[in-house]
Amino acid sequence: MIRLCCCESNTHLRENSGMDEVSKTKIDRLGGRLRKGNIDEGDLQLLDSYRLSFAEPYELIVGTIRNDLSLEPTGRPAKSTSSISEKLRRESIRLTQIQDIAGCRLVVSDIIEQDKVVESLVRLFSNASIVDRRSIPSHGYRAVHVIASVRGKSVEIQVRTSLQHLWAELSEKFSDVVDPAIKYGGGDDVIQQILMRASNLVNICEKSSLRDELPGEVKQTIGEVQTNLQRLMLNLLEGLKRRR
Repeated sequence: MIRLCCCESNTHLRENSGMDEVSKTKIDRLGGRLRKGNIDEGDLQLLDSYRLSFAEPYELIVGTIRNDLSLEPTGRPAKSTSSISEKLRRESIRLTQIQDIAGCRLVVSDIIEQDKVVESLVRLFSNASIVDRRSIPSHGYRAVHVIASVRGKSVEIQVRTSLQHLWAELSEKFSDVVDPAIKYGGGDDVIQQILMRASNLVNICEKSSLRDELPGEVKQTIGEVQTNLQRLMLNLLEGLKRRR
């Protein structure tokens, strides 16, 4: 799978001018108030200023990926105020520890291409760290996240295969239409079972594609399973969109 080598990098992006301790403490205190829901207009202005501080690092990261890797990321320079508040309430985390306030996404064809892209990102951004959610998924969610940092600001780069992305879209749509708790492991038990089984099948299909020793008939069967799984998830997704 992914072997990391962070000793060399050709990127011009460097970690410099990080947040000083006074500012960090001020932002984390703001996070505490957001968690409690006890905020005023000044807090909202401070949060907006903090969110906007990620815009330039985000554009630098996205521009570097476009120019150096010829890939086209999609994403957003900052989470919404409500998304940040919800994450603080959901997790035991400080505001300055949230690594995905700014984030972009790359969707690739398969797990082999996923590994190649992740390795390229690690070479490109010398300070990058990796969160691999493929073997140990988060509530069924599988992907590789590369966290790059520019000027003291983290930008999360999600790298998904097309199957992983389809599963994530399905989970999001169930959350939008049925219950927001679904993508965090809550909500309807039957829906959770559907998502978990689909996630496990995604993992089996993608890992099997790496095993050259498998007989041709087995590979053919796995290919058929993957095609049927993809069709099932697409049909579910389209049905949920119509309900919306």
